Amino acid sequence: MKPLNPGESRHVGRYRLVAALGEGGMGRVLLGVSPDGRLVAVKQVHPGFAHDDGFRSRFRHEVQASRMVSGAYTAAVMDADPDASTPWLASVFVAGPSLKEAVEAAGPLPPGAIRILAVGLASALTEIHRAGLVHRDLKPSNVLLTDDGARVIDFGIARAAEGDSELTHTGSIIGSPGFMSPEQADGRTVTPASDVFSLGGLLVMAATGRAPFGGWSTPQVLYNVVHGRPDLGSLPPVLRRLVEPCLAKDPAQRPTPAQILDHLGPVPPGSTPWPPAVHALICVQKEQVGRLLALPQPPVAEAPATPGKRRTRARTAVALALALVLGTAAVVAVKLSSADQRAGRDAGPNTGRPHPAAFTVEDLREIDPCKLFKRDSLPATGPMEQSDGKRIYFERCDFSFKDRPDKTASSTLVVNLYETLSESKGTPISIGGLSGFAKVDGIYCVVSIENPYSQGFAMTASSGRETGDPCATPTEAMNFLVPQIQYGTDARYPLSAGSALSSDLCAMTDSPPVPPGNPNKFSFTIQGLHRCLWIGQKDLGVYSVSLLSAPSEPGKAEQRDLDGVTVSEAILPSQDYGPACEITWAHHRIDDTSTEDVQLTYNDFDKKLSNEELCANAEQYARRVLAKLPPGS
Repeated sequence: MKPLNPGESRHVGRYRLVAALGEGGMGRVLLGVSPDGRLVAVKQVHPGFAHDDGFRSRFRHEVQASRMVSGAYTAAVMDADPDASTPWLASVFVAGPSLKEAVEAAGPLPPGAIRILAVGLASALTEIHRAGLVHRDLKPSNVLLTDDGARVIDFGIARAAEGDSELTHTGSIIGSPGFMSPEQADGRTVTPASDVFSLGGLLVMAATGRAPFGGWSTPQVLYNVVHGRPDLGSLPPVLRRLVEPCLAKDPAQRPTPAQILDHLGPVPPGSTPWPPAVHALICVQKEQVGRLLALPQPPVAEAPATPGKRRTRARTAVALALALVLGTAAVVAVKLSSADQRAGRDAGPNTGRPHPAAFTVEDLREIDPCKLFKRDSLPATGPMEQSDGKRIYFERCDFSFKDRPDKTASSTLVVNLYETLSESKGTPISIGGLSGFAKVDGIYCVVSIENPYSQGFAMTASSGRETGDPCATPTEAMNFLVPQIQYGTDARYPLSAGSALSSDLCAMTDSPPVPPGNPNKFSFTIQGLHRCLWIGQKDLGVYSVSLLSAPSEPGKAEQRDLDGVTVSEAILPSQDYGPACEITWAHHRIDDTSTEDVQLTYNDFDKKLSNEELCANAEQYARRVLAKLPPGS
């Protein structure tokens, strides 16, 4: 995006112009706002075309045909004026980089994203061809990658520049050499099969980063398109089987878009289409648009006389502010190696780059899941709010939906940033490039996204629904949550001095103490964000320490002094690991309504100890934890 020039018009037709999106062979594309507040992409043709009557006639015809194109994979034409001094058309604006920009910034797309791209392109061509149009200029810059898939733009408009116009003199070609069909490059009749050839070229470029036909010059590229063999050597076999027929020299040998869709099959529901770096570019563009719309706008009417100094200064200030916003917001997503992702947390929130330490235990400990979601974060489910009642776990938040537009939809949602991945995993899914599972149990569904750095652990979202898809709400929640963490959320706890929220509780003791007379060692530990559990060999018991916001009531508890700290000590009835002594104390006050409480539990696995012996062991562990905690308040 670029700022508009200070002196140029701020309106085209009924649309207020905000910024310049780009410029191509036929014209300039501008970001506009319709009277009802919708964003539009306004394309103004170059003045050279505007003076050609043949172009205006073809432009009028193609605009009328383009308005018949609809569907989820195109940016629909909303309005146009072929008779304006500078002809223009307005289509729905969709946020997202072009395929060209995405591959340049993030590298070739992975196989799963290629399949989603192929389905989107074939679906778009199905709608375009159904309207009697041929795109003629299907190239990487005319494919946008959005949050939910691909969008094809500028369909059919290239046809307006062809014909007997002086602008298309002998030897000139409308289209992009590396992606046009042999018949188009050779000046022969162009049919819908030409777009299928271009589709094949786009898939090669998306998978490899380069066009299937190379050359040192445009004539060499065109010769290779007509006579040469495409470079498909680096394609995986499954993609090559799709692409090769699309790139057949004979149009009759190419599949139709419908046949391509049959070959690909349906895309799994809930899939996040692109790699994290591409979604970062989408976020950047949305932030740019938001900042642009928030800027003060110049007056609608422009005086015909030379502006005075005050107006000149005001417009210059707006232009400079716009340039500053665009300059500071234009952050490019980059690919990070595994080492880069683990290197540290220096990316900060909302930078548009993948967060280097996203999903590490250290990063997740500081995130407040209750702050991640706003009231309107899940529009498909309805307005949400944190559930009433005491909050117990820092890594978990419970939400309710009280004013749902769909009364059969989920009434509750539980989000947990880090818990053990169930052995019974469910149906494989992918969100934000991370693998996971959706498991249905009756009317309930748990969507789990595996932690890339902690094997056996996952983020989960769970909900219930009496009718319809029980996984709809947790899937929508995960699609909202994962990108926030990937790019560095600022929904974090206030880590004031004395807080233990960022502490590794498994490091609170050098090693679990062994009861006197028993030479065995503890068998293994399980680490959570704010919990550590040691499970001992048979007669050693189980020892755990947790950091809680509001511990559950243990029943009858006694107040004791333990190394100068007042603790509550209670005997719990037999649990999975036997009876337990539970010791709880307040460690640090977060604010006026919440504290960090430490809860230590020691279980007698073999049920051999008296209550006094049980709590003596628990106190021994608690002293070691107290010595390691940061000084609380």
